[in-house]
Order: sequence, then C-alpha cells, then structure tokens
Amino acid sequence: MKLATVVHDDGAESYGVVTDAGVVAARELWPDGPPSVLELLRAGPDALERLARLAEAGGPPIPLDAVTLCAPVPRPPKALGLAVNYVAHHNELQRPADMPDAPARTTTPRPFIMPPTAVIGHGAEIPWPAYSRQIDYEIELAVVIGREATCLTPQAALDHVAGYTIANDVSARSVTHAEGRAERPKDAFFDWLHGKWADGFLPTGPWLVTADEIPDPNDLHLELTVNGQVRQSANTSLMIFPVAEVVAFLSQIMTLTPGDIIATGTPSGVGLADGRFLEPGDTMTCRIQNIGELTNTLGPPPETFYTPCSR
Repeated sequence: MKLATVVHDDGAESYGVVTDAGVVAARELWPDGPPSVLELLRAGPDALERLARLAEAGGPPIPLDAVTLCAPVPRPPKALGLAVNYVAHHNELQRPADMPDAPARTTTPRPFIMPPTAVIGHGAEIPWPAYSRQIDYEIELAVVIGREATCLTPQAALDHVAGYTIANDVSARSVTHAEGRAERPKDAFFDWLHGKWADGFLPTGPWLVTADEIPDPNDLHLELTVNGQVRQSANTSLMIFPVAEVVAFLSQIMTLTPGDIIATGTPSGVGLADGRFLEPGDTMTCRIQNIGELTNTLGPPPETFYTPCSR
C-alpha cells in the first residue's frame, strides 16, 4: 500500500491510498478513521491493515495531477540522518585512511538529527539558505517508524518499521558564518551539521510504501539525476550498516516513535566530491526501486548572505 499526504485545490490537506487511477481519500474509505498519516501510524499496525482492507474495495480516485503531493509525514516527530553509510561515498571524499577494515564490525553508525522544518514534499521548491553558497544533493532510502521502539535487537527492528520513502538529504557544504572566524576545535563538524538543518533540506516522498511491499530494504536500486544527468547510482545492499542495524542502534540511543523518519545514508556521486555543486533552478530527481520518484528544484540564492551580528 502507498500512502500519500496531499493538498487539494481548496487548500485542504488530507491523505489517501495511491492506486493506478489516483489517490483514494482515506476519509472516503474510513470516515471516522485517523485524520492523517501520522495519526494512522500512531493508531498501530491494526489500523494500517484495516485501511489496506478498505482500500481493496476501492473508492472514487482523485487524479494525482489534481492534488499537490506533500511529504508523506509532513511534520515528523523526529527526522534522523546517517553520516557515511556507504564505503564508496567515504572514499570519494578522499578520506580512505579514516575507514578501518570491516567497518560493519569495527565501527558504529553516526546518526544526527534534523528539524521537522527541513521536511518538504515532492515538487516543492527547496529554499536556498542565506548562510551557504554551496548546495549539494544526497539520495537516500528513508525508513518510517510504525511502532514505538526502545532497545531493539536487529532481529526485531524491521517489525517496528511502517514503511519506506525516498529522501534527498540536501546539504550546505559551506557556511558563511565561518568566514573570518577564529578557528576552534570541532568547528568543521558543527559547520557540517549546520549544513543539514535549513528549511526544506529534507525532501521526502512521493509517498510512503508500506513495509509489506518492500521485503528486503537492502536490495533496492537508487539513482539521482540533476537536470536529467545521472549523478548517483547504487544499491542499498552496499550500506555499511543495513536498515535493521540502523534502527536497532538508534533505538538504543533514543526511543523511536511512530512517524519518525530515518534517512539511511547516501552512496557516492555527491557534488562535494568533484565540485559540481547545485545551481539555481537545478532539478533533482531521486528514484528508488519499488518506491517511485521524488523531484525537487533548487530555488534562487538570496540577494544577501548571512553575516553574524557581531561582525
């Protein structure tokens, strides 16, 4: 089942089940059911199963071109990312000495958190933040949590996943507030982290595909193009830490709740590796096997860039 959050011509937001004919509104299938994808996930697996059964009976579809697709979970409780989860991506950044042998056994995931305001949907323009001149792209498989998860084993982790979507972990590769700054330890780390937090920097979508349709999340082809040119192409089997390990690891650090989104890392081919950063108006299309396509365009840069008030 594919779940989409949509905005209608009248500005009303709702959600529904995506079929070949369009979107069947959940309110038509289940008038007194959960009012949003997030509330559906919070209602538990039984609610997902009930909606799937109701969708099988059908309903009047709304053509996809008659609605605007939002992020499947527009304001997730938590949005989490994973730094360097593909060896080839690590190596393209010319840091091979930093990668030990057998990293899946000798290292641990490197998660970071992003604000819900970073999340936007398919077709939305990505705002160019006023604190960076270098904007980059990163296609990633995103996990959507369906059941509260604390201290899981990898063997139990996938049972807590509601489904999967596509994420573009857009990144600011430079920050203007570093210009002229006195150097301190860890500045580079925090600059990198700030580069993940801008509004609209985590497009997700076009919909959530429930876990029963993705039997092995670590056997999916993914591809990103910029203006039609392939920049990234890989398979999720190349992850250092597979999805189950990532979910289990995060559940040891924090409680995962329904609607949380986990972007699981990007393969090689990012603009930082060869200096091909995004230009205003560039269109990125992210494709992941068995999920769909997520397309977004980068907006214009600001007229002036941010300078800290003390300067």
